Amino acid sequence: MKLKFDYLTKCLLLFVLAMGVSSLAMSQRTITGIVTDGESGDPLIGANVLVVGTSSGTVTDIDGTYSVQVPAGYTELEFTYTGYAATRATIGTSNIVDVKLTSGALLDEVVVIGYGTVKKSDLTGSVVSVGEKDFNKGLITTPDQLLQGKAAGVQILNNSGQPGTATSVRIRGNSSVRAGNQPLFVVDGVQLTGASTSPNVSGIADVGNNAATNPLNYLNPSDIESIQVLKDASATAIYGSRGANGVIIITTKKGKSGDPQIQFNTSLGFSSILNEYEILNASEYRAALADYGLSASGDYGSDVNAMDEILRTGLTNNHNVSISGGGTNGTYRVSLGYFDQGGIIKENNLNRLTANISGSYKFLESKRFKLDFNLIASRTKNQSPAISTNAGFQGSLIGAALQWNPTHPIYNADGSPIIKPGFGNDRINPVALLDAYSDQSNATDIIASVSPSYQLTDNLTYKLDYALTEGMGIRRAYVASWINQQAIENRGVAFVGNQRNRNQILTHTLNYIQDLTSSLSMNAVVGYEYQKREQVFNGMVARDFIVGDFDYTNILQNSKTSGGDSREVFSGAPPDQELQSFLARVNFNFREKYLLTASFRADGSSKFGENNRYGYFPAAAFAWNLHNEDFLSDGLFDNLKLRLGWGITGNSEFEAGASQERWGFTSQAIRLENVANPDLKWETTTNINVGLDFALFDYKLTGTLEYFNRSSEDLLFSFIAIPPAPASNYWINLDGKNVNSGVELTLNSVVLEKEGLIWDLGFNVAFLNNELKDYTGPNVLYGQLFGQGSTGAISQRLESGQPLNSFYLQEFTGLDVNGLSTYADGGAKFVGDPNPDVILGISTGLTYNDFTLTLNFNGALGHQIFNNTKMSVLPINNIGTRNIDASLVGNAIQESTANAIAASDRYLEDGDYVKLANATLSYNLGDLGAGVNNARVFISGSNLLVFTGYSGFDPEVNTENVRDGLPSFGIEYIPYPSARTIVLGASFSF
Repeated sequence: MKLKFDYLTKCLLLFVLAMGVSSLAMSQRTITGIVTDGESGDPLIGANVLVVGTSSGTVTDIDGTYSVQVPAGYTELEFTYTGYAATRATIGTSNIVDVKLTSGALLDEVVVIGYGTVKKSDLTGSVVSVGEKDFNKGLITTPDQLLQGKAAGVQILNNSGQPGTATSVRIRGNSSVRAGNQPLFVVDGVQLTGASTSPNVSGIADVGNNAATNPLNYLNPSDIESIQVLKDASATAIYGSRGANGVIIITTKKGKSGDPQIQFNTSLGFSSILNEYEILNASEYRAALADYGLSASGDYGSDVNAMDEILRTGLTNNHNVSISGGGTNGTYRVSLGYFDQGGIIKENNLNRLTANISGSYKFLESKRFKLDFNLIASRTKNQSPAISTNAGFQGSLIGAALQWNPTHPIYNADGSPIIKPGFGNDRINPVALLDAYSDQSNATDIIASVSPSYQLTDNLTYKLDYALTEGMGIRRAYVASWINQQAIENRGVAFVGNQRNRNQILTHTLNYIQDLTSSLSMNAVVGYEYQKREQVFNGMVARDFIVGDFDYTNILQNSKTSGGDSREVFSGAPPDQELQSFLARVNFNFREKYLLTASFRADGSSKFGENNRYGYFPAAAFAWNLHNEDFLSDGLFDNLKLRLGWGITGNSEFEAGASQERWGFTSQAIRLENVANPDLKWETTTNINVGLDFALFDYKLTGTLEYFNRSSEDLLFSFIAIPPAPASNYWINLDGKNVNSGVELTLNSVVLEKEGLIWDLGFNVAFLNNELKDYTGPNVLYGQLFGQGSTGAISQRLESGQPLNSFYLQEFTGLDVNGLSTYADGGAKFVGDPNPDVILGISTGLTYNDFTLTLNFNGALGHQIFNNTKMSVLPINNIGTRNIDASLVGNAIQESTANAIAASDRYLEDGDYVKLANATLSYNLGDLGAGVNNARVFISGSNLLVFTGYSGFDPEVNTENVRDGLPSFGIEYIPYPSARTIVLGASFSF
């Protein structure tokens, strides 16, 4: 399917204009009234009032009164307020409608779970629901950032400050040693693959691998209505082999009945660097040269800040418009979004255009036939600088800027950048690297789904879902031949890569809902599902261009052919991934007191050996609504529920065709790449969960306390095949268990509510523990380090009795009298752990009349970060030529310039931090007349404050690299710096 976005955009804009004309203001009437507590009679401040069938509404003021414009033909108002049951009132001949609300709304909230929905009061699993009102505000690039700090036990790390790069999302720790640890993302029922559309740049010497792009880049956060996090197996087992790492369900906004309504929001953001590395300025550098007796050779007479030369104020534009409406037989919503984010590094930009069309319609006289459809389309352009996860000393823009001698000029007299500085002809001028390097990627993504359903009886509904996700990406990068990089100078290099990802899902379900007796109700679903993933890629790396300064990706044919390595062509198509599944779940509710959920899924995957093709994933959960028991009828608890859950999930997020014999093609031969293992088994995770939900003081205080234990077995891993087999991979199941356990606490409260003032406060914290147990495999070393003096250096090791990703390093004991490093006897040992012991989030909101202030904090405690930047980029050996870490001077013992760089716990730092992730002040202008309603203006700040002792750019960091299939964790290596952002914006509807 070829989607022409320019044509689509034009059609949608015409559609929006046409529908907007049809929504000209009709005659209206003004309805007023007061909203009060049904028991005490107290006015309710900030209650929501909505004209049913429209998006028009208002909120009550300090004395509970409201005034709302009701278009002709609409006869109902809906009143909602946290902790109270939603109430509808009919508008009669009077223009005054007073309402009394009663408690109970929290338990009536509908929560999206796998293959269905359920009332919050009927939940038995560990599920966190976050609505649009509670999302993080400010500069939000991808949907996962909306959730950061909002759910206990969910850690979301922005791996890099670069716009659009991937995040590391961990729900209750790392489940797997080798297989993927990212949760499953589900958008409107469509399971995503987690693969990025943009090809990875490879084959360009010195530059390294660019940071992975976020696979959710093509989703517009403004289109999202709610996010549910499924954490335990009783909630995730229905997804079988894709649910081991938890599930995040994203629900986009849908149309509502009524006249067409247009909603518009716009914002403008300004970003600057959050924190800079402490390196020496020119005067400090000269003082250090004098201390080391190097003034004559290292001082070039200038005063330069190289980081300032590559930094800028990043400008972000974000504009979104949607139109929705419908009648009794169906609803629709159409939205367009434009997002353009300039990074704080020059020549860095993310541009995204999105469109979303959804609808739900009923057919036939009986209205039993229903058709739902959804189309999300996106075009994303990304311009990236030379910042990678594993560059050598010449290939990183950030490294070049940090190392630049601050006394050396950065420009020639004519304003051009110096190519070969006097302090080393092989040193890279960061300004020159900005000019010489180009990396452009373009991605087109769609999610399309159609879901016809038919209500066979009053209690039985059949539904067919077909979903297609497809992404097509092209990436073009080059480095000019005039830059003085060893492998590129006088040669030049270009990379062109193309990639296509496709995922198809076909699902049949039968849902049965029935009150079996007056005391017992049942909700059951059975289904069959088939998924197929495909990927193809190809490209070329070319070198030795005849011309000097050109976009080499347009003249690949100009590269010489006689050099042997001047052109490399690559292509591939990994084995298709097919998954056939049978699923079932049943919920019983007895007297609103006792709840039972049981589910089962059988997955058959093409990834596994023929002897273990199918995996079986059962789960069960029980909940007891204690507050409905007679012995708790004193009314102390508004809600008190005990939950017990158990279940098994699988993990199949690893290399396609791992159990198969696979061959690869080179330019000269065909070679075996993977040895078959027909006995390869599923990696499974057994999960136990105990939870207690409670509410007190008329729902002014609500919370959840949970204990969990997750144990993963038959750990998937790949090794180099044992001779006489050729050098190829061999997948096996390791003995041992990866165990995650912990306690989570969530509290939400209305601290103050009177006279126009509302103060709410939310807090969540998770205490986590991870341990690899009964492991008898080899001593696998990983966590590769990079940069000067780091060749072959490894920082992490698998060991029974230790957490995953534990740091295994020499123990630094200080400097001797000669300024040389000393280390403890016995060699490397376990010295730290990058996995946080505590993850926390704090949210608070203060509303006074029409003003609202919200603050969102998140943090992590009890973990370490390895500062690879400080070790390899800014060591004392640089003095006299390049810059150094400022903490190396002015100490009691002067470190020798002959001190060898070596990986040790000297560079291991506490990674504890608490961050004011965003703060937003908004003012509700209300209805402005002339059909403009619900107007709101705001100012928001992101990354405003960070409380930490970490010396790098940002403690929220993870420079992920893979060695022997194992991804590192908790290492910082010259990443793209994080940004502090201020956003001004407005929204309204008409």
